[in-house]
Amino acid sequence: MMPSRAKLLILLLVSTLLISYLRSRWSSSILPTTGSKAANHHVSLATAALSPANHGPHSSFWKAFQPLLDAYPPGIDGPLVPDEKAGARGFNPTDEESERADLIRMNESDVESMRAAHAGFVAEIESGDIAPHYVPGSRGVVSTAGGKYLPVLVISLRMLRATGSTLPVEVFLASDEEYESEICDVVLRDLNAKCVILSHIFSNAESKKEIAHYQYKPFALLFSSFDEILFLDADAFPISDPDVLFDSDPFTSFGMVTWPDFWRSTVSKHYYSISAQPLPRTTTERASTESGEILLSKSTHAKSLMLATYYNYHGPGFYYPLLSQGAPGEGDKETFLTAASALAEPFYPVSEPLSAIGHVKPESRGGGMAGSAMLQYDPREDFGLTTKGLWRVKEQSVAPRPKPFFIHANFPKFNPASVFDERHEVQPTREYEENGGGWVRAWIVPEDVVALLRGEEGEEGEEREGEEEKEEKIVDVDVEKRFWTEIRAVACELENKFRSWEGEEGICERVEGYVKEVFGI
Repeated sequence: MMPSRAKLLILLLVSTLLISYLRSRWSSSILPTTGSKAANHHVSLATAALSPANHGPHSSFWKAFQPLLDAYPPGIDGPLVPDEKAGARGFNPTDEESERADLIRMNESDVESMRAAHAGFVAEIESGDIAPHYVPGSRGVVSTAGGKYLPVLVISLRMLRATGSTLPVEVFLASDEEYESEICDVVLRDLNAKCVILSHIFSNAESKKEIAHYQYKPFALLFSSFDEILFLDADAFPISDPDVLFDSDPFTSFGMVTWPDFWRSTVSKHYYSISAQPLPRTTTERASTESGEILLSKSTHAKSLMLATYYNYHGPGFYYPLLSQGAPGEGDKETFLTAASALAEPFYPVSEPLSAIGHVKPESRGGGMAGSAMLQYDPREDFGLTTKGLWRVKEQSVAPRPKPFFIHANFPKFNPASVFDERHEVQPTREYEENGGGWVRAWIVPEDVVALLRGEEGEEGEEREGEEEKEEKIVDVDVEKRFWTEIRAVACELENKFRSWEGEEGICERVEGYVKEVFGI
């Protein structure tokens, strides 16, 4: 008779093999990949950084860094309030009317007070005596979530894994109240992701300010264990394997890459005085920033990150209005590039304009599009064009559009429990009554852009930068269909798991009904 110890070892071996097989079956790639690759040293180092949870180095840094944030306050009475909101004026680099919005009134004394505080803080971080912690050579994805955003994040992470990416992920939550053991310890763990609780780090130093959710992005970057980071909002995901971006220009040359928003810059002239920078000649040099996606190297841009954190720490009432003057999306979005610029650290803002995607709005409601997502493009192809002096943002005919790379599905959030809510300003899943009122794809127009997401033929014209021959297809699957496959999986497999879904009924049933009606699956 086999000894009980041997039986136990065999049972453990069989169980391990079975779990490995099931995970490999679940995580097989369906979205386009850049080709199979072996896990490299970046993945193994970053994975090691995830476990066990150890906030020690981050806590030590925060103890030293937090007092500097309080030591150099703006020094004036706030809040700064623009005379009126800057408004939603689209970015157009050929716009001859590029006068900068000047909506915030500051006297020279207040400007000088903020300038002195800014200079003092910059001197502290320039001294080299303090730097955020990271594991050298590591790379990974960072996001913030919690509450109703956790289901959205899990869907986005499943889309990330569908590209073939093996990058580890750190998910930052505000506090223990947002920690959900079933999600963090089981669901996210199986996606090679872990939860990090910000309050465990914040509690190591007494702050004069309460840090709100909308200020968390720079702190997540600051306290991440990764050196090279792709930050993604919880509702943003790649449609190609993002691993390749770390080993390609523009990231390898610049160390910071951002993507554009729809709007022109509305940074106040006073900010440039405060940060001791010359006032840009026009507002048409680059668009404002859409910060749902950021590539950043902490080893090259630690100072920029610390200054961006200063801007966010003193953001409400001070740097937020100075950097946006009430324009759409006012918040952290403009703090990263302005910080790098103030410190003369390099950055690459992708020039290719983002695309809004949605479905048709009837003429009775003003016409146009009911947009529910934004599409951002491949920075490698954009860089290849701009280095040749080809700027599609100025003249689209100079080259075909780069490949789409990220989708930011933000209006509304595609949370299975609420996406069908009729109270949303945009109802992405249903036609307007004037158009029939039935279930509909969320992303139908613009047709030439949406075609890029369905594996259909791309634009006619010259070959895209970096390709010997023009591909007939941009992606190999219907991305929206795959997105809804993942939404359905989360809705049905985790229907009773998320705390924010407690008391909700029919989540899985509603999603299944929609997916069957619209996609036939």
